[in-house]
Amino acid sequence: MEIRLANAEDFDGIWPIFHEIVSAGETYTYPPKTNRAEAYHLWMEKPKATFVAVEEGLIMGTYYITPNKIGLGDHVCNCGYMVGSAFRGRGIAATMCEHSQQIAVEMGFLAMQYNSVVVTNVGAVRLWQKLGFEIIGTMTKSFRHAKHGLTDAHIMYKWLQ
Repeated sequence: MEIRLANAEDFDGIWPIFHEIVSAGETYTYPPKTNRAEAYHLWMEKPKATFVAVEEGLIMGTYYITPNKIGLGDHVCNCGYMVGSAFRGRGIAATMCEHSQQIAVEMGFLAMQYNSVVVTNVGAVRLWQKLGFEIIGTMTKSFRHAKHGLTDAHIMYKWLQ
């Protein structure tokens, strides 16, 4: 598997993953009915950089990296990761997270923060903790989960230096 910077043509492979995950309404705060043009802006244009995890020309996963805040908080980055359901369980999210930490340091970020890790996304919470992220807060009923209704979400943080 290769992880590389995404280009505009890669969005044809990113869109099905994005659409599958966002329309489920279980992990991302994006509106479940986000259309392709909106998704392109959110995933490809708005972040500082977007990457894809590719094997034999097939996009299996993707992530973005961007400053978490502007100005005096721009030394902390935020990332979002997505893996297509057909490729889960192969360590792709872990590999992308490790890659993103390396890229973050290269870009000059000092820390990484995830702003809303839904508590029902047990696999992600466990993985991020395994990779050194701490739960620094829990926001009560801050996520409207498609199946579970109002659900808590964690803020997770890792100092990279």
